[in-house]
Amino acid sequence: MNIEGLLIFLLIGAIAGWLAGLLIKGGGYGLLGNIVIGIVGAVIGGSIFNALGIVAGGLIGSIVTATVGAAVLLFIVRLIKRA
Repeated sequence: MNIEGLLIFLLIGAIAGWLAGLLIKGGGYGLLGNIVIGIVGAVIGGSIFNALGIVAGGLIGSIVTATVGAAVLLFIVRLIKRA
């Protein structure tokens, strides 16, 4: 992966983490927190979309996939915190 690809990867993670934080109303997680949440969310979202047979391509599709996965991640974390 070249430097441009890495920067895009991190940017998608940051955007997805930020959007998921807005959707779940978990508050701000900071830049690093949003990137981590977005990257983990991309893995979760990719698995969910793959299981459903949904193919999301391109930059917007990647952001949507990562945001959905990050929102699921934050939802699960919130459920665990309450228990």
